[in-house]
Amino acid sequence: MNRRSLLIAPVFAAVTVLTGCASVPAPTTVADTLAARPEFSTLAKLVKDAGLETTLNGAGPFTVMAPTNAAFAKVPAKTLAELAANQSQLQAVLNYHVIPGAFASNEIKSGNVKTAQGANVAIARAGTFVTVEDAVVTQADIKATNGVIHAIDTVLMPPAPRR
Repeated sequence: MNRRSLLIAPVFAAVTVLTGCASVPAPTTVADTLAARPEFSTLAKLVKDAGLETTLNGAGPFTVMAPTNAAFAKVPAKTLAELAANQSQLQAVLNYHVIPGAFASNEIKSGNVKTAQGANVAIARAGTFVTVEDAVVTQADIKATNGVIHAIDTVLMPPAPRR
């Protein structure tokens, strides 16, 4: 073995080991992606409690404006308890965060968009800055096999039904 081979062999071995350890995780659905990310643990639990896991594991495509745990921490405990006790109300709130279709942040256009809950949300984009109602997108374009997730800093509440 020549001197050059002696130097290259350890480098090649190290690169092989490192690239094997840094494998890219397999793509997952919106529901599975939410469940796998610690910053969405509250949302993932509520999705499961509301019976929406099957829907968000479905074909989609979905765009989910996903409140982080910090966003849920801002919601009064009484409101969260009321949602937990009323599955249809919880479903309505969670579906208000889901937009049919998959929209990356650069594809979002300012205006009103109909949610899976049925009401519209106001979305605005200026450059890379995106808002949904009073919420700010804090992390955009989290890819899933059946859509895209945008982390938001506020839980959105749908408008009260008209009587």
